[in-house]
Amino acid sequence: MPTFPENAPGRRRGLLVPALFTLVGVALLIGLGVWQLERKAWKETLIDAIARRMNAPPLPLPPPQRWAALDAAHDQFTRVTFRATFENDQEALVFAGAAAMRPDTSGTSYWVFTPARLADGARVVVNRGFVPEENKDPETREAGLVTGPVEIVGALRWPEHGVWFTPAGDPARNLWFARDQLVIAAAKGWANVAPFYVDLEEPTPPGGLPAAGKLTVNLPNNHLLYALTWFALAVVLAAVFAAFARARRREENRAR
Repeated sequence: MPTFPENAPGRRRGLLVPALFTLVGVALLIGLGVWQLERKAWKETLIDAIARRMNAPPLPLPPPQRWAALDAAHDQFTRVTFRATFENDQEALVFAGAAAMRPDTSGTSYWVFTPARLADGARVVVNRGFVPEENKDPETREAGLVTGPVEIVGALRWPEHGVWFTPAGDPARNLWFARDQLVIAAAKGWANVAPFYVDLEEPTPPGGLPAAGKLTVNLPNNHLLYALTWFALAVVLAAVFAAFARARRREENRAR
């Protein structure tokens, strides 16, 4: 009849807690890997939807009575065309920084947000493009201050709310740090403003400033790499526990 060391059950119990922690950890890491694969599928669908909207012919801008029915999930980046008049004396500057969808920005530059008045008096705020530091004063780019009605082509965008470390806007300097046309409109007293703004593609103003341009799809999609990282960590954790259990078993054998 086989015999076992008197303290073998205790040693087996000594592996129970590490085994449970390992099991939970491996399950968590695998879950994170699966979640990243789901995020990958979601991101690919999003990129495809954005690309289709941004490459489709522009549609007529919906009338103001339909604006409340539009939302970012279904209408962001949809290209539109409309006729309006820029209110050049009301433009606001938004610090540009790096822009993933406008890689042509460089150095210190500013987005020029200008309300464009429709025939019925409603306003659509237009991001007319960026200007470098030396041209943030409108007097340095008078040629681009187009007057009279113009045909505008651009992409619908929704406000980008700043995060906790985003500086507050400075109306005294006519400077903001988040592309949120509603906050700017409230500070500058613009009425009847659309819940979206438009990133201008056309027309290019005389003199080339502000520098308008078509957005490009440039969303990062590293979720497969993240998933593989989580799965690899799960394998490493399981291997570490297996090595630990083998070492304990060798100690038990030597103790017999």
